[in-house]
Amino acid sequence: MDDPYWFGQIAAANALSDVYAMGGTPKTAMNLVAFPVKQMELSVLRQIIQGGIDKLEEAEVVLLGGHSIEDKELKYGLSVTGFVHPKKVLIKGNLRPGDRLVLTKPLGTGIINTAVKAAMASPELTDKVTRLMAALNRKAAEIMSRFDVQACTDVTGFGLLGHLAEMVFKSGRSVRLFSKEVPILPEALDFAAMGLIPAGAYKNREFRESMVLFDKTVNRTLQDVLFDPQTSGGLLMSVKASQAASLVAALKEAGIEAAAEIGEVVDGPEEKIRIE
Repeated sequence: MDDPYWFGQIAAANALSDVYAMGGTPKTAMNLVAFPVKQMELSVLRQIIQGGIDKLEEAEVVLLGGHSIEDKELKYGLSVTGFVHPKKVLIKGNLRPGDRLVLTKPLGTGIINTAVKAAMASPELTDKVTRLMAALNRKAAEIMSRFDVQACTDVTGFGLLGHLAEMVFKSGRSVRLFSKEVPILPEALDFAAMGLIPAGAYKNREFRESMVLFDKTVNRTLQDVLFDPQTSGGLLMSVKASQAASLVAALKEAGIEAAAEIGEVVDGPEEKIRIE
């Protein structure tokens, strides 16, 4: 992401997402900055900070201040504090047999960002993906609170399968994933087929491949997208089966058009993810 303002927006959205994923409401934040003052103009930092501030205002979160250091590499993030009732905290490891899995954002941002770096993505696609990454998970979290969701995580650097593996491992359950139902940016499939795979996707596969079982109908390109590291991805929820369709419908009605039911939780101590 070359645009400093959007860089700040995306970083803030990504930081806020952790609180949304636990069923909480973010309230305050502090900036954390490392900046190469001898290599970059301070105007770049101002734009980054402004992007973060604008995203916090959209989320109705108060910026309390922050910390900054000089560094050779630019880094920007936020420490976010939120509130949630102790009995309503959502954790990863609470999958229940029969529950359905719902995802709120499409996959493929890591692959497309690789294409952007290679100057192979159109300005229209770059803008589309930038806005997708900067989109808050606030609305999805608000809708989620109205349903019987007992487990949730946000999909970021470990990719869909990496974060799902965390849920499986911590709950002692297994999962059937319906690959054709997973929302994916179509351009990501095209770039993946060309070999534009970020290094993180290979690391994600290597780390979790012992837990993942692919059906022979799931080709390598699709597998790569399922391991693709996301930046500020969507929420992955485990919801009671009887409420899954209503949850997806509510998300779509609220403008979260990519929301989809992508799998189900099955009983058993295998701790495997089977992709069909």
